[in-house]
Amino acid sequence: MIKVIATNYLKQEQEEAFNPLFRELIAATRKESGCIEYRLFKKPDEKGVYIFIEEWENQAVLDKHMASEHFTRIIPQIGKFKTKDMTIQLLEEFK
Repeated sequence: MIKVIATNYLKQEQEEAFNPLFRELIAATRKESGCIEYRLFKKPDEKGVYIFIEEWENQAVLDKHMASEHFTRIIPQIGKFKTKDMTIQLLEEFK
């Protein structure tokens, strides 16, 4: 099992423009085979910080997600609103 924590830093004043993109990405991703969890959170104490917490069956399905049509189309659009680069943490379950 793979966990992903992806932190996005976005222009808060542009929220109305990127919220529909997030909604589309979430809806499409949750339908993907191998996606266990895909949720987006906002940091209440830091405006413009949005954190995806994801859980995938394995690296292969995560790779397939990152190559999907919706991911490769929507992520660059969201990137237009960034204030700094996204940070990504990949975590493997301890066994």
